[in-house]
Amino acid sequence: MSTAQFKINHQIKASQVRLLREDGTQIGVVPLTEALSQAQSAGVDAVEIAPNAVPPVVKIIDYKKYLYQLAKKDQAAKAAQKKVDLKEIRLTPFMAENDFSIKIDRAREFLTEGHKLRLTIKFVGRQLTHKEFGPQMLDKALLALADLATIDQAGKWMGKQYIATFTPIKKK
Repeated sequence: MSTAQFKINHQIKASQVRLLREDGTQIGVVPLTEALSQAQSAGVDAVEIAPNAVPPVVKIIDYKKYLYQLAKKDQAAKAAQKKVDLKEIRLTPFMAENDFSIKIDRAREFLTEGHKLRLTIKFVGRQLTHKEFGPQMLDKALLALADLATIDQAGKWMGKQYIATFTPIKKK
């Protein structure tokens, strides 16, 4: 919630409000004037935290402290999110077995770290006359990565490249 969405003290227009203390205990439904006088006597603000409720919910709290707590809560939620990157491995249709295994080992590292993987098989020059090797190479890679990933987007041609996307399997 942004700061502009909260009404404080005399900005509140409802005649009756449901009043809460700072610790969250409910005082009950009271006239707005009583809520404002209780907030003023406590030296804090009356903040409308649920304007759509009937009657609106007003909490007696320090407004700046409340905004700080909301900002900290948002920051903690943002830190808890896991960012998933899309990593790319490029192969060629006629690459040596050792080169292929090195690329697959790198792909396995990406998948174990939780990243999505795009496998690109790039065709250059005369290799385009043998397009059937693209799906074969993808099948070979899929067999090598079957224990770590599922195919998210099946192989498709994009110009001179055969591309597929893999998603890591969630661990229990």
